[in-house]
Amino acid sequence: MKWNAPNILTLLRMILIPFFVLFYFINVPDWNIYAAIIFIVAAFTDWLDGYLARKYNQVSNFGKLWDPIADKLLVLAALLVLMSWGRVAMIPVLIIVSRELIIGGVRSLAASKGVVIAADMSGKLKTVVQFVAIILLLLNDWPFMFVPVSIGTILIWVSAALAVYSCIEYMVKNAKVLRD
Repeated sequence: MKWNAPNILTLLRMILIPFFVLFYFINVPDWNIYAAIIFIVAAFTDWLDGYLARKYNQVSNFGKLWDPIADKLLVLAALLVLMSWGRVAMIPVLIIVSRELIIGGVRSLAASKGVVIAADMSGKLKTVVQFVAIILLLLNDWPFMFVPVSIGTILIWVSAALAVYSCIEYMVKNAKVLRD
């Protein structure tokens, strides 16, 4: 691994995940606020590492491999905590996790053939919607708590729909890799 800022930020994101989960299990008062702060910092590192890698031409094989894995681990940990807390239903979590496993498999297959499949706009949009939904759910829909429906819950379902759409889009765009 090359020690540069983007790679260090990716490692930091992975290191933050256990601390995020720990706040749920130790059940300190307002644990969800502390967890939300950690999640926001981790989500910010996702944007920042990509920005720095592109701006300073520090794209690396480590980053190509571990950045998306760190993102998936962060989202999965958050969704499982939210599901355990009763804030998110199992169905959107299963949809989101299934999409990640399918895309991971397609990327692995493509990599075995020397093809790199970059994230596309629908996948990036899905991630942003997931991050916003998770933050809202952790904060009990603050600042939208007076709205009669949960904006965080709506966004989780939107991200599940985007997960399905982006999965189909990946499969169609990479049909040749899958056929060969």
